[in-house]
Amino acid sequence: MLGDGGARYREQGVDVSLRDIARRAEVGLATLLRHFPTREALLDALLHTSFDELTAKAGALETSSSPDDALVSWLRDCVAWTTEYRGAVVLMAAAIEDTESALHASCVTLRAAGARLLTRAQAAGMARTDIDGADLFALVEALAWLGDQPSLAPRADHLFAVVAGAILTSTASSDTEAGTPPSHP
Repeated sequence: MLGDGGARYREQGVDVSLRDIARRAEVGLATLLRHFPTREALLDALLHTSFDELTAKAGALETSSSPDDALVSWLRDCVAWTTEYRGAVVLMAAAIEDTESALHASCVTLRAAGARLLTRAQAAGMARTDIDGADLFALVEALAWLGDQPSLAPRADHLFAVVAGAILTSTASSDTEAGTPPSHP
């Protein structure tokens, strides 16, 4: 039913007109609202597959990559995906705390996947132990927000490297002291 609704979100961000989405899906607005009573419910339906893919990727990385590489790879993919849907990060940040939000369960599952990767890296002595899954999810949100800001987007990759280097203990101190970007982008 949604047609290219996901494309509309990517093009125009989460504030895209629901009427426009209904028109592109070739249904009436009332039909759209009957199936998706809130903007968050529509966004969850559009993004559910992507949430599942990021969660599955975290599971695959747990067994196929070193703990530090797995964490940074998942973090990069999560930030890139979140940035792809302009403005979604604002809804995700609110949904993580709002159990009534249609996005809540997906966001909690995604946060848990990242937390497992973080815990694994911490257990291996490769990540700071003073952060948790909630902090990691907040960093995803912050880095995605940077990508949503036209004036800051050109610096997003550099700032990702800074944040990744600050999370990882194996490269953070030596790379920061040397003034070079971390080797785990």
